[in-house]
Amino acid sequence: MKMLIDSQWVEASDGKWLEIRNPGTGDVIDKVPLATLQDAEAALQAAQRGKEAMGRLPAHRRSAILFRIAEAMEANKPALSELLARENGKPIQQTREELGAAIRIYRGFAEEAKRILGRVVPMDAVPGQERHLAITIRQPLGVVAAIVPFNYPVELCAHKVAAALAAGNAVIVKPPSACPLTLLKIAALMEEAGLPRAAHQVLTGPGASIGEFLAQSPGIQMVTVTGSTEVGIKISQLAAQHLKKVHLELGGNDATIVCADADLETAAEAVVLGRLARGNGQICCAVKRVFVDARVYDRFADILTEKARALKVGDQLAEDTDVGPLINEQAARKVEAAINDALKAGATLRAGGHRRKAFIEPTVLTHIPPQVDLFHQETFGPVAPLVAFQNVDEAIRMANDTPYGLQAAVFTQDISRAFDIAYRLEVGGVIVNWSSAVRVESLPFGGIKMSGHGREGLLDTLDEMTEQKIILVHNALSVFAQE
Repeated sequence: MKMLIDSQWVEASDGKWLEIRNPGTGDVIDKVPLATLQDAEAALQAAQRGKEAMGRLPAHRRSAILFRIAEAMEANKPALSELLARENGKPIQQTREELGAAIRIYRGFAEEAKRILGRVVPMDAVPGQERHLAITIRQPLGVVAAIVPFNYPVELCAHKVAAALAAGNAVIVKPPSACPLTLLKIAALMEEAGLPRAAHQVLTGPGASIGEFLAQSPGIQMVTVTGSTEVGIKISQLAAQHLKKVHLELGGNDATIVCADADLETAAEAVVLGRLARGNGQICCAVKRVFVDARVYDRFADILTEKARALKVGDQLAEDTDVGPLINEQAARKVEAAINDALKAGATLRAGGHRRKAFIEPTVLTHIPPQVDLFHQETFGPVAPLVAFQNVDEAIRMANDTPYGLQAAVFTQDISRAFDIAYRLEVGGVIVNWSSAVRVESLPFGGIKMSGHGREGLLDTLDEMTEQKIILVHNALSVFAQE
């Protein structure tokens, strides 16, 4: 496949290509251009023309285009889902769900494109200003650079691209190097939907050089990133040179607290889906640390172990596969090393623990020493570490003892306890009686501390991707009496 610059499908300026492989088999699926900085500059210059065209496009036309994109994605959903499974490694049932979520997101922003509202500000609230009339309006930023991760590329790209276009911006997408093919196919559908020339561009290839170029270029008004905390820090430093907006959705070390009165079957199922199966454990808000009341610790561990052992690991294109390969073998080796480090430190292996090429068996570990990296750092794979606690205060202290703060979950039948814990957890979102790996497009999603800043959601992203302007008409009114 080629990449998209100035509404043209082009190769890299130096003719170099990157092979895209099926992480489960190692087979080459296709190849994409390795974009150079010259290519990035061409995309940036084209985007300046694209933002002018988008700025002139009325809301109803932006809305109609986004609806057409959603319809085209719906019509091509089977092929797109299969391609995403092949290049990404997630089981085919999950990639179908991801395509479905992305389609909903495009439709949601198609609706919200017509509801970017301003307000009338009552100037008579200020003495001496009674005769003036003031309104606020929201206008597009200009060019938004969207840096997309490998774990949920279609869904997360939709959150950024659909929002940028709904707000009237042009957008340059840097897809994940390991799995850009489905996004390129969707880009072709977007071009056919009637977008202005250069409104949407896709640069494939090396993430570091292209991402850094976009972050520090004055022609970019906002960078939105989903990725690691290290990447977010680097992007922020570069973007600060021109004080551009930066939205960061970064790593997490998400805690789940299972109280003694919890429905243990439900809690175990949530850990399975939120950590061991969905995304093959490669989800930023997945369950990373499980704190269980000591009174039910052993029973919960038994239930979770049984469910983990029942998961089927294998070909991501098979309908009955629960867990596919990680994004590549290097990622799997990193997870394997974290498991082995925990075992050497004294952890007990209850299920899984083995690697085969890019595949990691769903792993349950108990009696985790708190000093191991698997407990303190984000582990991107299907591993569930269990730690016992004696009381809720101890659980909250351990949950908050991390530089990250994305999401968390609490399991209890006591609604007062649930709210109390939720208020005290230092995170961007708390899920009660289900997995922390929950994201709904109508809700604001994002973290605090080293998990980033800003929120993505149908309403929140539009605010992030527009600027507010006041317009004041001096002495417009005579209705108010003068003293």
